[in-house]
Amino acid sequence: MSRPRILLADDHPAVLKATNGLLKPQFDVVGTVVDGATLVSEALRLCPDVIVADITLPVLSGIDAARQLRDSAPSAKVVFLTVHSEQQFVDACMAEGALDMSSSHI
Repeated sequence: MSRPRILLADDHPAVLKATNGLLKPQFDVVGTVVDGATLVSEALRLCPDVIVADITLPVLSGIDAARQLRDSAPSAKVVFLTVHSEQQFVDACMAEGALDMSSSHI
């Protein structure tokens, strides 16, 4: 059985490196990007199963990138990895199809 293909998006190199290191043993990390515009183009090119993205990427936010990809790459699941907890960010992620996985709902 093939391993799920993951595309990582974060503008902090240390976060990309750490996330890559955590995921690589069990997943096929097919690429890393540092901005939302590149996330969209690489997702269309690489066709990952899962995208792990920060929500506050430069050029195009992770939320806006997910919005663009929802119609053009609907099979890719998007996981938002962020330090933001403000309700506006949560609402925007939920509007793009995110699931609430906070400890109060597990």
